[in-house]
Amino acid sequence: MPKALLQIHFCVLLWGVTAILGKLITLPALPLVWWRMLIVVTALLLWPRVWRGLRALTPRLVLAYAGVGALVALHWLTFYGAIKLANASVAATCIAMAPAFTAVIEPWVARRPFQWRELLFGLAVLPGVALVAGGVPDGMRIGVVVGAISALLVAIFGSFNKRLVDHADPLTVTAVELGAGTLLLTALAPLLPFVAPVLGESHWVVPGLHDAGLLLLLSLACTLLPFALALVALRQLSAYTVQLVTNLEPVYAIVLAALLLGEQRELTPLFYLGVAIILGAVFLHPLLQHRRGRIQHPDLLGTAENKSIVD
Repeated sequence: MPKALLQIHFCVLLWGVTAILGKLITLPALPLVWWRMLIVVTALLLWPRVWRGLRALTPRLVLAYAGVGALVALHWLTFYGAIKLANASVAATCIAMAPAFTAVIEPWVARRPFQWRELLFGLAVLPGVALVAGGVPDGMRIGVVVGAISALLVAIFGSFNKRLVDHADPLTVTAVELGAGTLLLTALAPLLPFVAPVLGESHWVVPGLHDAGLLLLLSLACTLLPFALALVALRQLSAYTVQLVTNLEPVYAIVLAALLLGEQRELTPLFYLGVAIILGAVFLHPLLQHRRGRIQHPDLLGTAENKSIVD
């Protein structure tokens, strides 16, 4: 048990590092995400297990996972867009809002009765969001908006992933989803200069040596490695424990951003008060679920950092 707990903490730490790497990589959001997805998909396709899983998928499932992959691509695009428009701390804090969005969206997607307690949980996050927006410089507020959109996308694709959780091998599903996301970004690239130029005007940007090294670190050490470790740890830990630990991702990201990037100098105490309110609500949510016996393990790891690891 202690080994599994250390493994899942290490995974969450690596997921927290993704925000730091997103700030350190000089590429705009579009080529950054495009290269990350391409590297991960290429690595996955080297595994015979993935090819066996692909042969077992029905066309309907392939389309379903491809649709989820499109949402994942848009989530990563907006997440790294928020980092570029603001900073790693702001983007990580916005992603912490995802459980509040999920509490409202999942009942609709999963076709289960709506719980008023979950709506109240979502509303409890709003004061924190207001403080976060008020605690950043004016030039970063567009980053808060883009980060909130990213969190909304997490809630949507995470809820759909839970409906499809038992139908295929997780590595195969990840390959399909990220492969579809790569194709979507390739198709969207000509349109983004007109729709959202701040996210990057083209994915056909060849990274320099510095960015290439960081992209490999982001794709392999911070995506595939924690993926594999988390799958092992999930078999030995309760879903409640995993949920509490994975909620630490924004905490790790904000602490690392302060230590490595000095981002605390760009933000006011109001921002950190807002972070405390958001995280307080996020940690309270699994506690309430645990008391009601609603947290269960799925078999599929979410494809965007730690989102959708637990139900």
